[in-house]
Amino acid sequence: MRRKNNLISLLLLFIVSVGFAQVKVSGVVKDEQNETIPFANITFVGSTVGTVSDENGVFYLESNRTYTQVEVSFLGFETKIVPVKRRDFNLIITLKEAASQLKEVFIYSGKVKKKGNPAIAILKKIWAKKRENGIYLFDQYQYEKYEKLEFDLNNVDSAMKKSRLFKGMEFVFDGIDTSRVTGKAFLPIFINESVYKTYGKNKDGKSLREDLVANKNSGFESNQNVIAFIKDLYVDYNIYDSYIKIFDKSFVSPISKAAGISTYNYVLRDSAFIDNKWCYNILYYPRRKNELTFKGDFWVNDTTFAVKEINMQANRSANINWVKDIYIEQEFDVLNDSIFLLKRDYMLSDFSFKKKEKAKGMYGRRTTMYKNYKFNEEKDPKFYNKEINIYDDAIYNKTTEYWSVNRQEKLNENEQGIYKMLDTLKTVPKFKQIYNLISILGSGYIEFNNFDFGPIFSTFGTNDVEGTRIRIGGRTFFGGNEPWRIQAYTAYGFKDNKFKYGVSGKWMLNPKSRFTIGGGNRRDVEQIGVSLTTTNDILGRSFASSSFFASGDNSKLTSINLSSVYASIEPVKNLEFRLGSSYRTLKSASPETFNLDYWVDESQTIKESELAQSEIDFSIRYTPNRKTIGYGVERNEVTDTYSTLFLNYSRGIKGIFNSDFDYEKIQFYYRQPILIGGFGRMFTTFEVGKTFGEVPLGLLSVVPGNQSYFTIEGTYSLLDYYEFVTDTYASLHLEHSFNGRLFSRIPLLRKLNLRELVGVKAVWGELSDKNIALNATGNVNFQAPTKGYYEYSVGVGNIFKVFRIDFSWRGNYRDTPNANNFAIKGAFGFHF
Repeated sequence: MRRKNNLISLLLLFIVSVGFAQVKVSGVVKDEQNETIPFANITFVGSTVGTVSDENGVFYLESNRTYTQVEVSFLGFETKIVPVKRRDFNLIITLKEAASQLKEVFIYSGKVKKKGNPAIAILKKIWAKKRENGIYLFDQYQYEKYEKLEFDLNNVDSAMKKSRLFKGMEFVFDGIDTSRVTGKAFLPIFINESVYKTYGKNKDGKSLREDLVANKNSGFESNQNVIAFIKDLYVDYNIYDSYIKIFDKSFVSPISKAAGISTYNYVLRDSAFIDNKWCYNILYYPRRKNELTFKGDFWVNDTTFAVKEINMQANRSANINWVKDIYIEQEFDVLNDSIFLLKRDYMLSDFSFKKKEKAKGMYGRRTTMYKNYKFNEEKDPKFYNKEINIYDDAIYNKTTEYWSVNRQEKLNENEQGIYKMLDTLKTVPKFKQIYNLISILGSGYIEFNNFDFGPIFSTFGTNDVEGTRIRIGGRTFFGGNEPWRIQAYTAYGFKDNKFKYGVSGKWMLNPKSRFTIGGGNRRDVEQIGVSLTTTNDILGRSFASSSFFASGDNSKLTSINLSSVYASIEPVKNLEFRLGSSYRTLKSASPETFNLDYWVDESQTIKESELAQSEIDFSIRYTPNRKTIGYGVERNEVTDTYSTLFLNYSRGIKGIFNSDFDYEKIQFYYRQPILIGGFGRMFTTFEVGKTFGEVPLGLLSVVPGNQSYFTIEGTYSLLDYYEFVTDTYASLHLEHSFNGRLFSRIPLLRKLNLRELVGVKAVWGELSDKNIALNATGNVNFQAPTKGYYEYSVGVGNIFKVFRIDFSWRGNYRDTPNANNFAIKGAFGFHF
């Protein structure tokens, strides 16, 4: 849900949302039949500055030096030299077919031969040498890193300037600049700068430590959702890897040993001295459309075969949403004859609702620079396990003089003006209104000074017990990094005429170890048959009020009164220990159709309809590689592609506060996302649990059903609530998205950018005879999936970019009375 809110925040920014180069040229390359020529090579004559036309033949090229000619070439066509002016846009360059190459072009349909291709021979030498380059040659290394993140509104034109939206804010257009990559006018609106010191070791197990030394922010700095999303956009990548992960997609690297030759065409284009090193220039472009690929070129040294420079521009037809262009540059520095180190990394993303050339959107730019590499300065192994105090205010309040010295790349005039412009913009009432709207729709809360009202998306609900339900609530908010937070809500059902409420608070006593205490109380109506893993989260999601589109009976609801207290600590990053205790009462919310009755005496003559239970619990949660933003008692996650391991032990204690049962319960949960190169991403979820002791229905593990028209993660699409009940279980969920790899090969489906989904869900469970005998409820079939229940599905995602449809089939237990053997369910979501 966090990622959905983050993406919505960025998309909503789109709605509200003259350089110093000496030569700027743009245009389109065509053949004599007026067909565009994709991936043609365009270079300023007398230079190594060049580019490659996109799949529509369109190109843009600029240089801060003066050139008067461009050279245009492509395999099978005669090379053409075209005179250009200082500003020469909308050129139409027509290439003639070369008679001597017509046969070759006809045979290979424009593809470059592999056998005897000198570019591929060089590529093979890169593969052989790649482990000998850079920081991997040394046992230990360290360097200083400067990172600059920027966001800009692009395609700024006169119509935008005259728009009523910007009335009263016309001064913002004083900061308009022009992209050196696309030639489009843009308006900077956000900048974030950071300085890091990074340490690493390769010997005896790889370790990495990165200390944040300084940070400076502007723009939407108080909106943690927006900042978390921005951080998630730009993860580190290595061009020598077979696949480069961007926006949760696996792009085939131009240097890929596994898939490079089968994915790209390579052409040896040029050779020249770069930094006194003789280098070869290799042009590459994709063999097919709609795949996650790049086009561009790279320079490689002729002796070490280390890449010196590389340019990568994503194929615009690639199956990725909301992104029109991705452009990457990397430069490597020469330490000596054999070692090349990353010097500069630049990435530009053009976010837009549409991929048309003139569509307005937003640039996201990251510039990362590296210096002061040092090697084999011995560090104690414990050094890599320590982290600096990121809560130090000095990190975020560095002087202007500090930044002047420690920026590895100076800000240009417009970038310097962002800080001043946004300080002024925040005083404009109209901008405040726009910003508040973005914040509300992105986070779900309406801000009132130090109090947030919401979440507004939970205001209305309905179910069979409460009828129409209205909920209002809020939370304290002091900027997102506060050490404590209080949240509360109240709700009212118009059918049962009852008020419900929940209140919780938490306080982080030690920010370094994140030692936190918390507690709260909730009285509400719940559907407890939708999750195997138990939780004492006071304000967790209630599926009872999410039944606007229920496909069956939703009257098996429970009235719960839950009180809990806990203490948690995170001694190591992403490893959390939690100890808590709770007291709850459970009873049916609709006794006429559903009950939680159990026998009190052995002769089974006395029933009890309400359960009271005291419990203590201890849990361990480990989330390796999870990244977060903020350092308060609550943090936002930067990405959801990390693993999750959760182990929980709970013990029910009879007699405390009239508690009814003694029992023990242990549960283990493991979720693992797996990127499978160019074949998409799989999510694997495994869960096991066992309850020791005799307990009634309210304390057993119910296999989660799904009686809605929508796909809900963690549930079984074809099971009704309480169809299977267990005290011992093992569950496995597998879902794989091919990210359109198969549909992209089908001509009629290629342009729709649909994505294929397949899934399997299985559960095995047992229920002891004693637990069956203990329960006196007459409207639940106490059946456990002893044969192992499973269902499978196929789906089509990315329909209109926001919707998916899943077709699910029940694999067994098909003869169960009123069984759902087939279902079609959908889901909305914003995904790249």
